[in-house]
This record gives sequence, structure tokens and C-alpha cells, in this order.
Amino acid sequence: MKSPTPPLAVVVKGWPRLSETFIAQELVALEEAGHSFDIWSLRFPTDKKRHALHDRLKARVFYLPEYLHQEPTRVLRGWRAARQLPGYKDAWRIWQADLRRDRSRNRMRRFGQACVMAAELGPEAAGLYAHFLHTPSSVARYAAVMRGLPWSFSAHAKDIWTSPEWELREKLATGTSGATFGATCTAVGAKFLRSLSQDPERLDLVYHGLDLSRFPDPPERTPRSVDSPLRILSVGRLVEKKGFDRLIDALAALPDQVDWHWVHIGGGELKTMLAERATAADISERITWRGACDQAEVIEEMRDSDLFVLPSRVAADGDRDGLPNVLMEAASQRLPILTTAVSAIPEFIQDGMHGRLTRDTPEAIAASIREIAANPAEAADRAEAALNRLMAEFRMDPGIARLSERLQQMLGP
Repeated sequence: MKSPTPPLAVVVKGWPRLSETFIAQELVALEEAGHSFDIWSLRFPTDKKRHALHDRLKARVFYLPEYLHQEPTRVLRGWRAARQLPGYKDAWRIWQADLRRDRSRNRMRRFGQACVMAAELGPEAAGLYAHFLHTPSSVARYAAVMRGLPWSFSAHAKDIWTSPEWELREKLATGTSGATFGATCTAVGAKFLRSLSQDPERLDLVYHGLDLSRFPDPPERTPRSVDSPLRILSVGRLVEKKGFDRLIDALAALPDQVDWHWVHIGGGELKTMLAERATAADISERITWRGACDQAEVIEEMRDSDLFVLPSRVAADGDRDGLPNVLMEAASQRLPILTTAVSAIPEFIQDGMHGRLTRDTPEAIAASIREIAANPAEAADRAEAALNRLMAEFRMDPGIARLSERLQQMLGP
């Protein structure tokens, strides 16, 4: 007998993804709060590893056609079924208006995926919730209109800052096609989205926070001596907005008296270019590229390191970080933090109090590393302050409670 459809359908870009632990953390917490849902993924997984969080999730996972030509029979069947749905004409009209402003294959793929989803959702489905305000929310919006269901979203970083304003305004609009509510994980993102919304109260600031039960107690750290080696760690995808090209230039500029080694964790399309940059700077022997790692491996490296560096910056296309969870993970292990005052990072790290904030230039990054290396006791004090702030103000539970309340209101009794 076919299992009943949960009332909530969650739309994500891909599942599972190592770089989106915050989504897995949230969904596990929502299940534990009593929510039942299916996951609808727009892409198939590409990561070879999984977090333990992924295995805790009980939700079923359905994969929509990643490219429409790969499953033509399923797409055609979905389109024919979708045409019989009460809201299909409205969804078609909305999509046509979007297509006139964005004539891309991606826009056409979104509508095809929405047709399949709308056709395959079970009769008990009562609402949709999308992670990311760009592509996943477009699919959720079209499918929700077809089915006559409410939809909502969680916005993060790239989806906010690289989406055209016309599209954000329409997804935030009141009416049958706009989101019932939205959540975003930074105050700077919330302020911007509220400025575009006809009803700012429908947009909540919900920090991801950290589920501290997933992490070991922080180690008791003895400040390193000034002349001992400095083990630097970075975790993040090798993409422009993470700024690792500028960190490599900064490391190359450090004086000989700073005995450093840099460990990087994460994948990304810039790996070859960055490795070549390190070789050209004659520092490749002082760098370890670990690639993608699971949560346990990341925490182990954090506990063995002396300094966490995340040199985030604004990419040429406007993409930028929000408030990277990895900063809170580093704080959970009493690891001193050096990062940049980009986007929402100062909402967690205040310069000189919880870590060091620097400009995103190689010169400024290098100067900050030298200062931290020369003052290990001060770095340790800031790490202690960041841990205390994490535990007092950035736990996961308040955000999950608010999100759970919002979802329940959307779904109804």
C-alpha cells in the first residue's frame, strides 16, 4: 500500500550536500519537532560523502528531472497531468511573464520540474517550503499555484544578492502567488528583503544557529607560544566569494619568522587555479588540500588547529556569504577566528571581541595573521568570548521554534 503523503513538501537544490549542513540541521530539527515532510530535490547528489545528519533524517527523498531531456516521458506525463490542475493557467501566465524577462534554459527547466512536482504530489500535501529564494522557490511557486497550495521559503545569501529585484518582489508579494512567509538567516538579508516586500512582517529573521548537541565539548586550549608553528585552517568551497585567492597571496607575504601551515577543507571549481597560484608563490609545500570532509573530520581539524581563517568577499556577480555556519562551528571548539566584515559576519563576530575582522585584501589579511601569531593570549581570550556568545545567543532552538510555528500556521490544522 502506498504511504500517505506528508502535509509538507520541502524543495531543495540538491540532496544531500556537504556544503549545506545548515539545511540538514534544520530539517532534522523540524522532524524532531513533529513535522512530517518529503524532500523534493532539483539535482542528484554529487558529493561522495555524507554527514551523520543526513542519515538521521527520516523523510523520503524524491528527485525531479535534473534536465528535462533526460526523462522526457516523465516530463510529458507530468505536464499533461498539470494541465488538468485548477491553477495551471495562472501558473502558466506567471511563468510566461517571468520567461519574457529571463529567456534562459534554466527558466524553462524550472517550469518543467514544477509540472512534474505538481502532478506527483500526493493529495494530502498542504503546503510547500523551499530552501533558497532563487531556483527552488521558483519551482515551489509554480507548483504551488498549480495545486492551489500555500508556499514559503528560506533565503540565505547568493539567492538574495544575485536574484533580480523584479523576481524577489513578486515572490514576496501579497496575493495567491506570493509566499505565505519567508525566513532568512541574517539581519542584513532581512532588512533588504523587507524593503522589497508589501508586507514586511511576513519576513522573519531566523538565524540558523548551531545544534551544540552535535559537537563535542570544546577542548581546553593552552595558548601557543609565540615562536611555535601556527596551524591555520579554512573550511569552505573554492569559489570566488570565499576569497581564498587573497588568502594565498597573504600567506605568501608573511615574514619568515611566522612558521605557518595552512589546511583547507572543501571542494570547488577553483581548486586547480588556486593550487597553481600557491605553486607560483612557492608556498605549495606549506599547504594541505583535504578536499570535501564530513563533519567529524572537520571538527577534528578544528581541534588540532590554532587559527581559523575565512577571507570572505563580494564576488563580481554580487554573490557573497550570509553568516557562514562554519564560523560558529569554529567558535564551538574555542578556535580563534580571523574573517572579514562582509555581509552578516559582523552580526556574530565583533572585531577585537570575538575574533578579528579585517579588510579582504592580501595585505590586511597578512597583517592580521602576523598580529594574531604574535599575541596568542589575546587570540585565546577572543575565542573564549566567541564561544560564550555562541552558547548565549546563537543556539539553534529559538530559530527552529519560530520556523515550526510559521510552518504550522501555513499548513493549518
